[in-house]
Amino acid sequence: MSKVGIFMANGCEEIEGLTVVDLLRRASIDVEMIAIGDSKTIEGSHGIKFEADKLKTEIDIDSFDGVVLPGGMPGTKNLEADEFVQETLKKFNEEKKLIAAICAAPSVLGGLELLKGKKATSYPGFDMKMPGALYSEENVVVDGNIITSRGVGTAIEFALEITKYFADEQTKINLAESIVFQAV
Repeated sequence: MSKVGIFMANGCEEIEGLTVVDLLRRASIDVEMIAIGDSKTIEGSHGIKFEADKLKTEIDIDSFDGVVLPGGMPGTKNLEADEFVQETLKKFNEEKKLIAAICAAPSVLGGLELLKGKKATSYPGFDMKMPGALYSEENVVVDGNIITSRGVGTAIEFALEITKYFADEQTKINLAESIVFQAV
């Protein structure tokens, strides 16, 4: 079974992180919410508090097959400033493990130069922080081991694409049908 970590930082966009957790768990994909701060309690960008599964100091990052970065502010800035997150992203990119980022979070990948020559998307305006990316305005963009998406309104499509990455197209379709999701 695949194992996915979602880096949760204070100020993250709650819907972008928790939608991925919910849908991956519905698809029987092992997913852990990883707090990058000193507490498992995360306060999202809209004041919603929730509990991460583990602190970054409590995990073996090598046991994960992919990581997800929710956007939001100042969550994205907190992810960008975290050395553990930076090192994990570089390592996972070298190992061709999944890296998924939504909303403002693809800018973290851009800052690490992981998007050079890759198709990618982000929240409008963050393309300026993604040097060398082949920018698209599609809701979700997959290029090899990197999946990017635009924002809250695309969170379900983003989670479904991550599901497909670790399972298959039929699992994605079944999951979409089970939540009565129809792409517009």
